Amino acid sequence: MPTDAANFTSYRFSTSDLPERIRIPLWREHFGRCVVHADIEPLSNVPLQADASLRVVEGLRTLALKGTPMRFKRLQANLADGDDSVGIIFCAPGSSQLTQRGRDVELCAGDAIAILHSEPASVTYVDGLQFGLAVPRAELEQRVTNLESLAMRPIGRRTEAFRLFAAYLKSVFKTRALTAPKLRHKVVTHIHDLVALAIDECPELGESSASAVVAARHSAALEYITVHFQEPGLSVQTVARCQGISPRYLQRLMASSGTSFTERLNELRLQRAFELLTGSHTGRQRISDVALEVGFSDVSYFNRLFRIRFGETPRGVRLVRKAAN
Repeated sequence: MPTDAANFTSYRFSTSDLPERIRIPLWREHFGRCVVHADIEPLSNVPLQADASLRVVEGLRTLALKGTPMRFKRLQANLADGDDSVGIIFCAPGSSQLTQRGRDVELCAGDAIAILHSEPASVTYVDGLQFGLAVPRAELEQRVTNLESLAMRPIGRRTEAFRLFAAYLKSVFKTRALTAPKLRHKVVTHIHDLVALAIDECPELGESSASAVVAARHSAALEYITVHFQEPGLSVQTVARCQGISPRYLQRLMASSGTSFTERLNELRLQRAFELLTGSHTGRQRISDVALEVGFSDVSYFNRLFRIRFGETPRGVRLVRKAAN
């Protein structure tokens, strides 16, 4: 599979539908040697289970792996492929062990680390989900100094740079932004900038870095709102404090996407209320209980917003649902 594909490509390999006797040879030969250019060694006595998803776009490769314990070795012979990209490996949850440049590092849930694909390395996947991405070495060398010194150095998951990077990646895959041709180049450039910010305390970033940080902060704020929207006291001040930014800055971030904090919050709450009112258990909760459950403390306000949004009152939507059943 080409690693420099110009268009978005998705590839999946799973052993679940393969006869047990051919799982290991196919996994090692087809996926290991032909796709990721590494030797794979199963480390468990139980039948091999492996589910891997590889995505390729110009300037970026990603790999998600889940299965039984195994070790990936990128040996000297594998380096003939000429891949000099830099890999970032995330461990969530579970654990992994990595060896490169004479260093051994164990990753636990939430940890991440950078490795050099141009040098021999060993990655032992133990359990949980392992996610990795690879970016061109040339892109990072434009942004950081002494790239080799940053390899095999654990990335602090509690740092703001890492938090922004992780939130941005989550948003990218959730919205499938890489599949949109008009967004792809900008998104990949943002990822290059955010990788540099995450692995180096003082990256030499260009003008695009400001755009990348803004995009990452926006993604992190939206993710927080999506997780906590049902909390009655959620406010601009609360979200801003948890994101380490000012309320005014958060309001500007939200406005940049064409919607205010209140509009986003109310939309999530109203959509959840609609699901509750039209679900299989509709009729068991009072309208006021539904309003409180989704975060509205004022039932009259909830009723008014609901009617504006859906063209019908909560009670009316419930009656229509009952009649349809």
